[in-house]
Order: sequence, then structure tokens, then C-alpha cells
Amino acid sequence: MQKLIKWLSWFDDNLVKILAVGFIFLIPLYPKFPLKFIDYTYIAIRLEDLYVAFLTLIFVVQLLRRKILLNKQFLLLMLAFWGAVMLSFFWGAFIQKTIIYKHLGFLHAIRRIEYSLIFFIITSTIKSRKDFLFYFSCLIVTLVIVSVYALGQKFLGWPAVQTMNPEFAKGYILYLTPEARVSSTFSGHYDLAAYLVFLLPIALGAFFWRRNLLYFLIFTFGLLILTLTASRSSSLAYLISITTFLIFIRKFKTLFIVITLSVGLSFLTNSLASRWAQFLRVKQIYVNEKTGQVVIPQKITTKELPAGTLYLEINREGEEKTNAKTEKLVRERILDDIRDEARKSGKVLTASQEAQMLATISAGLKPISTVVSDISFSTRIQVEWPRAINAFLKNPILGSGPSSITEATDGDYFRWLGEFGLLGTSIFSFFILSIVKFIWQKIKSFPNLDKYIYYGYLFGLFGLLINASYIDVFEASKVAYTFWTVNAIIIGSLETTHPQGVK
Repeated sequence: MQKLIKWLSWFDDNLVKILAVGFIFLIPLYPKFPLKFIDYTYIAIRLEDLYVAFLTLIFVVQLLRRKILLNKQFLLLMLAFWGAVMLSFFWGAFIQKTIIYKHLGFLHAIRRIEYSLIFFIITSTIKSRKDFLFYFSCLIVTLVIVSVYALGQKFLGWPAVQTMNPEFAKGYILYLTPEARVSSTFSGHYDLAAYLVFLLPIALGAFFWRRNLLYFLIFTFGLLILTLTASRSSSLAYLISITTFLIFIRKFKTLFIVITLSVGLSFLTNSLASRWAQFLRVKQIYVNEKTGQVVIPQKITTKELPAGTLYLEINREGEEKTNAKTEKLVRERILDDIRDEARKSGKVLTASQEAQMLATISAGLKPISTVVSDISFSTRIQVEWPRAINAFLKNPILGSGPSSITEATDGDYFRWLGEFGLLGTSIFSFFILSIVKFIWQKIKSFPNLDKYIYYGYLFGLFGLLINASYIDVFEASKVAYTFWTVNAIIIGSLETTHPQGVK
């Protein structure tokens, strides 16, 4: 009986910590199965939302019972950010009327708060160096499991659950085709790549910190998975952050090894190299100079990223030559567009009507040689980023409010400005800068070995911030939760360890 009472007392004292460990494993490893769909969006309520709600409830109860103390570091800044988010929501929903569906705006705002709550929960549970090392070990173990599962997806046919479009987001079990990019347990390859960009410098920092080859092997394994995602923005962010990291700590031999590994794996897997080759290409396209219509002769396949309509004209002199194959592709593309428009309007066209429309459109098209971007980049330049800029210009201080510029902007800085304006964006940016400054000041007196893990974090953050220029990393739930979790582990360790280091 005495042992049971003692065990229950220990369980009560450590309940929040136990749930926090469960959270560290749950977030990256549990697939994104939907529990309840929300009207007018394909973003759903998932198990992670319920878990965070339960964890927060237990945390508040234990806080009131004085079983745990709230870590107030950065609390005022976080409250200011939450306030800015909610102010943008209320202004956009009830005054500016830029949030059409108020429930979506509210849920988007609450989710920003939900992501960052974990920061205070975990920092409040780190009371010793032992706690820090335990949490850090859990983080590394999840990285290994995520990497193993991604490899299984690629070569063993392990299933994926993705949310990259409304149909996939219904929770279907998917099996990747040979040319598909791995997503592991994440909602898509972009999210997995961003997760790796953040954690790989930390794993490499742990290699220098603990002087254990195992961490370098984990880093190399993660690097292989990063190449299998074939994410160009993430690979560039990784390359910049890891190179500057190793130059900063003057590990030039390791830099040579890492760069050789990175380039070698890129060409070995081929998918990343081929994606870079498709970014810009010289291609003949057809343009109607009166209407601006652009027709790109191409066959859409799963093996090649299609070209977008963003182009730079070259070779203006002389008449452009065409061939029968290109002309056939142009006719097929025009017919596809004609039939698609007819379906949308509920019309059924006869063969003669199609032929007449085809002839009319073809007559106005002029072939030109261009340098054309892929559809991924052109969509950002032509649609998503201008939409975010227009949202920002409606109210530069508060933006247009959360959810006002659809589910994705594919560029976090544009999204912040468009949804939260200068107020929310500046507070969040200042929060990140404050974390960097806090860490930098704290580790000044640390021995060089102990600094490496914190340098790894700082350069991992640097890579994530680079990546945020092209994708929405701080809104992707698994990446966002991981970001706040790692912040909590790092900040918590600096408030509990000896002034001379963590070793």
C-alpha cells in the first residue's frame, strides 16, 4: 500500500511531464487522420487538437494546485502576440468584413495560440539538466522514427496520410508511386522537409556536443530523407544553414564531408536534382498578344512538374519555327481548356462548335521562345503573393485577419503581413529575435563543447526562417508544434543548467 501511495504521488507530481513526453512523440508520429471536418475548409479537427486541449487543462489544474510553476520567460511577449492575433480576427470579422466565415477566422486564430501554448507547458516542466537531456533524447528518437518510416514509404510500400488537397485531407490511406516524394507521417513532403531543415543542424550540433558518432549517422540518415522529399526550397535552406553553421564553428573538414554527402545523395536519389532542373527551362509557348492568353504545349504527367505561365521572352528576332508535334500539343491543350470551360458552364459542345472555337483561338496565337518557370513558382508570383500583398494593403496595421487569404500562401512572411499586418508580424518577429538574444547571452560563458547544441538550434532556426520565405512552415501543425517544443526544451535548459554549461 505504501508503495502504491508513493507511486501515485510521483505520478501526480510528474503528470504534466508524462503528457508532454507523449506530446513529443504524438505530434510528429501520428498521421493526420481527421476527427471532425469544419464547414468551408478541408482543415479538420484532429487527435492532436484534443490532446493539446487535454494537456492544457491538466497543466492549468496542476498550476492551480501548485504542483507546477509557470515559467514566465517571454510570457508578456507571447500575450502581446496572442492579443494581436485576436485583434486582427475581431477587426477582420466584425469591422473590416474581410473574414467571410467567422468560425474559420476564429479557429485559425485559436490554432496560432494552440501551437504556442506548448512552449510554456514544457518549459515549466524542465527543472534540471536531467529533464533537458530526457526531452532532447525523445526529440532525437522521434527524428529517427520519422526517417525510418519515410524510408519504408519509399522502398517498402508503407502507407501515407496526406492533406495536400481537399480529397487527400479526408484521411485516405495512400501508397506512393515510384516517382512520388516521401512525406513519412507528415501531411506532405514540404512539411517533412521543413521539419528536417530545423532538426538536422541540431542533430549535427549534438554530434559535436556529445562527441558521439551515432548523432552524425542520424544526421546523415535525415539528410537522405530530405533529398527524397525533393523539396527545392528546403534543400536550399538546409544547404545555407548547415554551411554557415559549420563555417561559424570552424569545422571545415566536417563541412567538406557534409557538402560531399549532400551533393552525392542529391544525385544518387535523382529526384531532387531533377526538380531543380525543372525550375527554369527554355520552352516555346503560344501567346495571344491581344488577350494575354498563354498556351503551353506540354503533356501533364506525374513524373514531371508542369511549366507555369510565368515567362521571360527571348529571341525576339525573326519568325519562330514550329513542328507538327508541338502544334498537336497546342491543339490538345486548347481543346482541353474549351471543354473544361464548357463543363463549368453546363454546356455541351458539338464537334463543329469545338472545331470553330479551336480555329478562332489558334488564329490569334503567336509562338515565342521563352524561359518559363514551373507551376509551383509561377503560382506564388502570379496568385498567392499578390493576394497576400493586397490583403496587407487593405489594413497595413492589422491585416485582413486569419483565414482571409485561404488556407495557404506558400510564403510565411507574406501570410503574416496579409493576415496580421505590421502589428502581429512585428511582435512575432521580435519574439524570435528575443529568443535568439536570450540564448546568445546565456551561452557566452559556456565551454565550446556545450555551445554546439545551442548553435545547432540557432542555425536550425535560421534554416527554418529561410524556408518560411517559400512555404507556410509556422502554420503547418507538425512543424509548428515541433518549433515550439524545441524552443521550450532549449529555453528550459538554459534556465535550469549550471552557468558554466549543460555537460
